[in-house]
Amino acid sequence: MSSPDRSAAARREQPEQPGQPEQPRQPGADALPTGRLIRATKAAGAVAPSSMRFFTTLATNVMRSPEDAGELLMRRHEDIADNTLAVLGELRGGAMKIGQLASFVDVELIPPEYRTVYQDKLAELRDAAPPMSWKKIKNVLDREWDEPVESLFEDFEHDAVAAASIGQVHRAVLPDGRPVAVKIQYPEIADALEADLGTATGLTAIATPLAKAMMPGLEPRMLIGEVRQLVLEELDYELEAQHQRTFARAYRDHPFIYVPDVVTSLSRRRVMVSEWVDGMRFAEMQELPQAERDRIGEILMRFYFHSMDYVRRFNTDSHPGNFLLRNDGSVAFLDFGNVKVVSDSWLRNGKRAMRAVIEGDKEGFIDAVVALGYVHRREHLDVDWLLEQVKLAGDWFLSDREVRIDPEYVVRILSQVMDPKFISHGIRVARDLQVPPEEIWFRRVEIGLFAVLGQLRASGNWHRIARETWYGDAPATELGEDERRYFSKRRIEIVS
Repeated sequence: MSSPDRSAAARREQPEQPGQPEQPRQPGADALPTGRLIRATKAAGAVAPSSMRFFTTLATNVMRSPEDAGELLMRRHEDIADNTLAVLGELRGGAMKIGQLASFVDVELIPPEYRTVYQDKLAELRDAAPPMSWKKIKNVLDREWDEPVESLFEDFEHDAVAAASIGQVHRAVLPDGRPVAVKIQYPEIADALEADLGTATGLTAIATPLAKAMMPGLEPRMLIGEVRQLVLEELDYELEAQHQRTFARAYRDHPFIYVPDVVTSLSRRRVMVSEWVDGMRFAEMQELPQAERDRIGEILMRFYFHSMDYVRRFNTDSHPGNFLLRNDGSVAFLDFGNVKVVSDSWLRNGKRAMRAVIEGDKEGFIDAVVALGYVHRREHLDVDWLLEQVKLAGDWFLSDREVRIDPEYVVRILSQVMDPKFISHGIRVARDLQVPPEEIWFRRVEIGLFAVLGQLRASGNWHRIARETWYGDAPATELGEDERRYFSKRRIEIVS
């Protein structure tokens, strides 16, 4: 398998060449709003003018020809998408993460003919936000390192190669010649995230009485507490470095999964240095032939699902900016800011539940979900509804058949799950359920991976791949055989 010769860094942002005029910086790139009210008002205020023009266009389109009306309406949708992109990029933090998620999940509320407008614009958030100036970023480095940047590196590019929700990445070269990626946290980003989480907490406090009346097992405060803990953990680059080292050791010399090594001596709480990785980004992967996209999809499933068995933890953030396709055909995974550690008992009971669903074993399913901590009042549990919900949401990996996942299939499944009739009964059922913390994050991975596979339009018998760890079945594919041989040599036992 081949990929373009140019590096991922070059594709993210071409650095300025000597002698060329400096490119104008985007306004507001260094100004990071941190107040809760300011951030909420800024988001609403920036999008409102475009929305007003949108509704004005709808009202006046009755006076235009169908062709003119359609063209103008498309422009109005583009205006809203442009403003949304600019605002989320400037706000960064939790607001930007919402945009990243929306960029690869089809939104049913938007008419099909306009969805790509929003997805194409928001896709830019996967790898890029307005970068902060070198002056502000260097202040962070000076505070984190005891020595000046110039003495620690042979070369350090002042232009960011990527800027995302919490920090930006610079390319550098160590004195021994190794190229590295230096991930630097934005100044004041902790305050910005606290503001976003504070807004969410405030909304939860208002909604809690109603939510507890409808779904007493859901515990909204526990949910927002879990979100707060994991999001704030992402601010601790030393913790991220620890997770990445664990994954790098587990997958060192793996046949198709690659995790770059961390340069521990230079990593700090707000700065993380790791091996530089070149590779093809997601937009280019989407243009590859079907067989190559299928292979990438299988690798993604094996990493995000099977790492629970092999590493006893999983990366909860499967958005497409977090992996690259290398020239040798392996997929490199880059971001370990959101990782959940799991216990053997959670793994064991989760597999029991999946096997019971597949085999139609109601009693076995109840026993498993009770052990997982799902059931609030067992005697009132509507097992048939819950089984139907699990089968519907997991149709792509619970059915023993070849499934081609495309955006239309993703929308159809999510629409069925969100059907008002289905939900109305679900609200009554949910009164007898509670959601364990591990399950919150695994469902995030499951839905996120499903959406990414849909964007890849990947095909496979996902059920057979899942059975390798659920049942201990023989490998279903060549990649599965390679994976089994690799971990067998390391004597890692799968929880059954």
